[in-house]
Amino acid sequence: MEGKYVNQSRAVKSAHVLPQDTNNHGTMFGGKLMSYIDDIAAISAMRHARKPVVTASTDSVDFLQPIKEGSSVCLESFVTYTHKTSMEVFVKITTEDLMTGERVLCTTSFLTFVALTDDGKPTEIESVIPQTDEEVMLHESAPTRREARRVRRVDSKRFAETFTVKKPWE
Repeated sequence: MEGKYVNQSRAVKSAHVLPQDTNNHGTMFGGKLMSYIDDIAAISAMRHARKPVVTASTDSVDFLQPIKEGSSVCLESFVTYTHKTSMEVFVKITTEDLMTGERVLCTTSFLTFVALTDDGKPTEIESVIPQTDEEVMLHESAPTRREARRVRRVDSKRFAETFTVKKPWE
């Protein structure tokens, strides 16, 4: 399989932050932003794989700055790294004060998606080819994040076994 350039998976989405999108602090609901993140990341994953995908994990969502009502939010996503059937997708979110034009990086996120066949089985995908300094940096640091995900998955399985609700007679 040949590789695909990072830019081939790039997706951008903008939205105006309205009152119904905010909490009692006048800032955007984190859950609303997380929904946008999963949506845009899935688009990038599908652009790379050209197959159906599922979210395997949301590795991190780091809220760096608040997103205020009346501002805009712009999400940019792209595939940073691939393994056999999985893809790491990076999403960076900026907020813009629409009156002044000031833009600030407010959130970053990493998610993992798995490409699927039509019958729902994981399927192999092409590698990713980084070009810019930002893409190379994210690509080179991806194996460390992948190992952290592997360790976290082992812990999650252990937690599931420990906290599974058992019937009183078992």
